[in-house]
Amino acid sequence: MKFKRKHFLILLCVIVLVIWGRKLLKWDLNRHYMPSYGGSRKEDKVTPTPSISVLSGNNSLCDCKAQTDLHQFLPSDQLDAIIKSRAKEYKEHQLRIKTNTDILIARANSPLQYPIRGFNVAPLQKSLIPGLALYTQKREVYKVSLSVEKGVLSVDDDVHHQVNGQGESNLNISSLRLKQVNNLLSRVTYTSTIYHIRTSDLVYFRFEDNEAVFPVSIRRPAVPVLYSGGNDINSKVTITTKTFLRYNKLKVLINSIRKVYPKIKIIIADDSPKPENLFGDNIEQYIMPPAQGWFAGRNLAVSQVTTKFFLWVDDDFEFMDETRIESFVEIMEANPELDVVGGAVSGEQYYFSLEYVENDEGGCLRRFQGRHHKPLPGFDGCFFVDVIVNFFLARTDAVRRVGFDPFLKKVGHTEFFIDGLGKLLVVSCKDLSIGHQIHESHEEYDVNRNEGESEIEKKYAHHFYKNYLKCIKY
Repeated sequence: MKFKRKHFLILLCVIVLVIWGRKLLKWDLNRHYMPSYGGSRKEDKVTPTPSISVLSGNNSLCDCKAQTDLHQFLPSDQLDAIIKSRAKEYKEHQLRIKTNTDILIARANSPLQYPIRGFNVAPLQKSLIPGLALYTQKREVYKVSLSVEKGVLSVDDDVHHQVNGQGESNLNISSLRLKQVNNLLSRVTYTSTIYHIRTSDLVYFRFEDNEAVFPVSIRRPAVPVLYSGGNDINSKVTITTKTFLRYNKLKVLINSIRKVYPKIKIIIADDSPKPENLFGDNIEQYIMPPAQGWFAGRNLAVSQVTTKFFLWVDDDFEFMDETRIESFVEIMEANPELDVVGGAVSGEQYYFSLEYVENDEGGCLRRFQGRHHKPLPGFDGCFFVDVIVNFFLARTDAVRRVGFDPFLKKVGHTEFFIDGLGKLLVVSCKDLSIGHQIHESHEEYDVNRNEGESEIEKKYAHHFYKNYLKCIKY
């Protein structure tokens, strides 16, 4: 009996060690790498879990614990100069994007009626302020005033001369009758006196001891950029890819596309040292200087798209019978606010959420695999996320506004979505799938594709300055 018990305990210990060993190995791989697109084990599949909230403005949560501190990748003899230069650039950046960010608190039980949001004006143009009114008990005389900082106020058709300060920044209205005051308030106009395409002002509205403050959004109206075309998929979507050396893989991809979509346009950015000419109907191959890199090629390909959407694929993907671009478009058109819809590669749906904490000394950024924000209503298996795989449909104009950083030559994917955080609305959908060709070793390709330690350090230093980060964790 002792012999059996001893062996049983040994066997139990071995089983526990094996299980923990596999978990630790899987955790270590996920720390450093995005899982392989093809052939993952069933237990490696991502189970959707709600994400933690994206945080901002809490400096105590950005202390770089368990994260990569980016200062260590900067030249020590240039550190002070780099930090000073970065602070200057960040201040200018804040000025460029700043709107009226001050918090406005409405006082309780005010007799003043006014617009709390949505009052937008064009610079230097007169605009009627909507909704101004006074609600109060009987007074011997009713007096209200309005003042602004970046414009002037007027009342149209003041025939009884009950308004003082016409065309000035301070306007006073008085009358013995409340109805007359409200009649004048309904005709108050605002005209900005500064020219700016994107700024704001505050209106101070007063009656006796009551004061209300509301914002004016000063915006130069933007001209819409729309995409014309037919209703068929060829008129709505262009397929884009970037290739380097792997012409055998690229040809398999093209052939698989043509089996399903014989007429759709394919745009290829090619930075191979010795380019091979690709022939075929509706194929555009753009030759680049050798080894310009991943993101430079993406920029070139997307710059040539003339359709409303483009579908991004890697050059070693393969269309399957169930690869249907129409499904992507259906989701996009049902949700006009979406910018990017990602799919699955070889049946595997990989996505990430980003946690970004702002800090005066630089922000903290962390990436979490398999975490989403919320499901996309009406579409099972679709989730709001921040980072997706290299198989996605995107709105052409939205992606162009973000762009791909050509500094990143060898590896760059999450980095695009970091730049697009808060600018692109992204979802990932499990039922939109494409195949992945079998990986084959290619020495020259691998040398130019895989990041070495020096490239990683340069990328971290780049994040420090460009994204105003002080620490990061992928």
